[in-house]
Amino acid sequence: MKKLLLILSALPFFVSAQNFHFSARVGMAGYQGDLKPKTVSFSQTSFLGSLGVRYDLTERITARSYFSLTSLRGDDKKGTATNQTRNLNFKTSLFEWEAGVQYNILDPNYSWWIPYVYAGFGIYHFNPYTKDENGAKTFLKPLATEGTDYKLTQFCIPFGIGIDRSLNEDMRVGFEMGYRKLFTDHIDDVSGYYVDQATLLAAKGQKSVDLAYRGDEVGAGPYPPAGTVRGNPKNKDGYFYIGFTYTLRFYFDKYKEIAGLPAYKRNKRAGCPSTRY
Repeated sequence: MKKLLLILSALPFFVSAQNFHFSARVGMAGYQGDLKPKTVSFSQTSFLGSLGVRYDLTERITARSYFSLTSLRGDDKKGTATNQTRNLNFKTSLFEWEAGVQYNILDPNYSWWIPYVYAGFGIYHFNPYTKDENGAKTFLKPLATEGTDYKLTQFCIPFGIGIDRSLNEDMRVGFEMGYRKLFTDHIDDVSGYYVDQATLLAAKGQKSVDLAYRGDEVGAGPYPPAGTVRGNPKNKDGYFYIGFTYTLRFYFDKYKEIAGLPAYKRNKRAGCPSTRY
């Protein structure tokens, strides 16, 4: 009787745990914005690492969540001639949490290859900085280089495509590409127009003036008049990544801890095609 009660109490764990998957993602992330003339390119990319979980709601629909760490950067020196005379640059570490839904185009029970699309929502944190002529690291937000303020923690919309390859019933490897729709144009601290030099000097000091306009460092002339275009406020910033994934089903043979039980047969939902019953 005691063994039967143990079995019954463990059944909910068996049913739910076999649909959980631990997942890791490694790849490269890149920034899109005013300091990078090409919309999407693989120059100036940085390492991205993610840890997360997936949960099979049905054979085709999977809930997913990841924590990611990467960095973004952009430099006018690597852009067009116009960019080079502006001579701005930035870097930022970026922390992101995302949650969403993945739709598997093919049924994982009947196909080794599983293409999918995903979308959801996310929260990310950034803090752009640069180095001055002396090499000193300086965070840009406190300097208000355009006379505006912005939040360093914001929402984003993640979406992308990918493909998984089942190695066996419990393990998959894959390749994924994703993009983040942002609602800010300040991830690089560049958005609109130059503010009046005297006003900026009085409000934030000489360091702010020096880093708001750096064309003088490359002989492009003095600080521009107020209202001169500095960035493009009509186009929001964004970032993207490409990466490889590894997914492992979360399942422990708890039945072996209960003496006398036979081997437990799992439901093969979202499992390996060759073992489908």
